[in-house]
Amino acid sequence: MNEDPLRALASLRATRWFTGEDVDDAALRRILDAARWTGSARNRQPWRFHTVRDAATREELSRCGAYAVHLRSAPVVVLLALDHGWADSEFDGGRVAQNIMLAAHLLGLGSCPVTFFPAENAERVTAIAGCSPPWQVRTGIALGHPAPPPPGTSAIPTGRHPLDVLWTSD
Repeated sequence: MNEDPLRALASLRATRWFTGEDVDDAALRRILDAARWTGSARNRQPWRFHTVRDAATREELSRCGAYAVHLRSAPVVVLLALDHGWADSEFDGGRVAQNIMLAAHLLGLGSCPVTFFPAENAERVTAIAGCSPPWQVRTGIALGHPAPPPPGTSAIPTGRHPLDVLWTSD
């Protein structure tokens, strides 16, 4: 019991490479059931989840944003539809997306969010999810069993700023 209970938060990393192993329905159900308990303004729960397993649809999704290519190799993509009739739905959507990724992480799965842009891509993905206004899909989350990244694939610096750089106090 000496393990830091906050370690799970600090160890969450984006996963863009996945094995061919499927994500079973029981694990997916546990992840989405945990996510539905995310808090939201006035308990509106302005989200709906649409999952995509079909390879052709995942391929189409991978072309709906500059950073969406990893969706083609994820066994499951969760499309997050938000009710845009509320000004704060994006904030609540960020909260539920993070909880989906944390739940997946705690079950040993990898995940990576993606934003669908420009607006034409968000409209295309919204249609794929079968949604219509006020519902819109601008976020997808790749889920799967992590695979090691190919050598030399990251051009992004690693590490985190020290807390002293990020935190000021009066």
